[in-house]
Amino acid sequence: MLNIDKALLKAIRDQIESGADRELLVLLSELHAADLAEVLDHVKREEAHYLFRLIPKELKSDVLIELEEDVRLELLTSMTSAEIAGDVLEGLDSDDAADVMADLPEAKVEEVIELLESDEQASDIRDLLSYPEGTAGALMAKELVQVQSTWTVARAIREIRRQADELEHVYTIYVTDGENRLTGRLSLKHLLLSAATTRTLVSELQQDKELISIGANEPAERVTKLMERYDLVALPVLDDEGRLVGRITIDDAVDVIIEDAERDYQLASGISEDVESRDDVWTLTRARLPWLLIGLAGGIGGAYVIGAFEIEKNPGMALFIPLIAAMGGNVGVQSAAIVVQGLASSSIDTGDIFSRLSKELGVGLINGLICAVLILGASAALGFGTSLSITVSLALLCVIIFAALFGTFVPLMLDRYKIDPALATGPFITTANDIIGLMIYFAVGSAIADLF
Repeated sequence: MLNIDKALLKAIRDQIESGADRELLVLLSELHAADLAEVLDHVKREEAHYLFRLIPKELKSDVLIELEEDVRLELLTSMTSAEIAGDVLEGLDSDDAADVMADLPEAKVEEVIELLESDEQASDIRDLLSYPEGTAGALMAKELVQVQSTWTVARAIREIRRQADELEHVYTIYVTDGENRLTGRLSLKHLLLSAATTRTLVSELQQDKELISIGANEPAERVTKLMERYDLVALPVLDDEGRLVGRITIDDAVDVIIEDAERDYQLASGISEDVESRDDVWTLTRARLPWLLIGLAGGIGGAYVIGAFEIEKNPGMALFIPLIAAMGGNVGVQSAAIVVQGLASSSIDTGDIFSRLSKELGVGLINGLICAVLILGASAALGFGTSLSITVSLALLCVIIFAALFGTFVPLMLDRYKIDPALATGPFITTANDIIGLMIYFAVGSAIADLF
């Protein structure tokens, strides 16, 4: 793995400024495509364009697919349709080619496809682009190895040799009937070692038990769940009639997992758009400002709650406002995070909300009692007085129980209404718990004040 450090970038910039194209070409030719892409991601845009023009043609497609989307789009925009068709798409598998084309305007997509030499590749790209983003069909590749169940082993091996030329890895051989419906699968080992003669039919060797597949219009999240559950390295994709239309490999599934994790982390952090540190100031501001405004509104709401309570009559309560707010926010985020994780792994049934809330009530009650006893003893020992100590401990118990239930309920309801439940682990839960927690705190304070 190449270490992209300041010294290397400076050396590349110096060579660009001095016009040392020969030395640059030698350096670029020795780098892996992923390392080349990282270099282009780190240099200035005009430098990236200069370097990309120097990259050997056989490497351009591999480099382009590794680039960040914004850098890739800039490079594609600077290329002619003929250059994209000849220098880029011809070196890519169908799924990667479709990903590249998805970045371009529709008019240019058609222009590029018309310039492709292979009618089969053009048809494959059009087919993949027809599937909505986020579905298994948009994620799959058309290249695969398939044989028919009525073929002999000898014919199957000839066909496998021909089809395998288009593939870097042959994970599984898929078996279909005369109408291209998936009927089974076959491993190379089983094909070569289990056949009695070369006249043995594929139907006698195929494995049709535990055949896992997915529909082309099913969500990409289901792809990752199936591949994780059944330890698959490749997953066949079927159309509505059960015909084999493609396959999804584990590297594509990993990309989906990483993208989902990044999106959920950003949502949990209060970032509403997919952004990176290299994005411009306006993009970063636009992604972060909405939740900051929600937090600001929550702070104003909290100030109103404090103002509505005549805190001057019991000024000691002000000392514990940060504690109440922090504990409510922490408990709520903990509960929400556990539920979101369970929803992501399908280990939580969204139809049984009552059971989940009952369990979280027990957890909140135990945690609340422990924390309440500790704060009661600590506040009494520090000389805050009996009334204030009891107020804080009871309020903390109530706040923890409420926050646990609220943090569980919100993501379950969001998921039920097809809204990303990761939203519940962000500032939304924290802000809501701050306001409601303060309301509970002052309500308990008022009740205790009346008793004492």
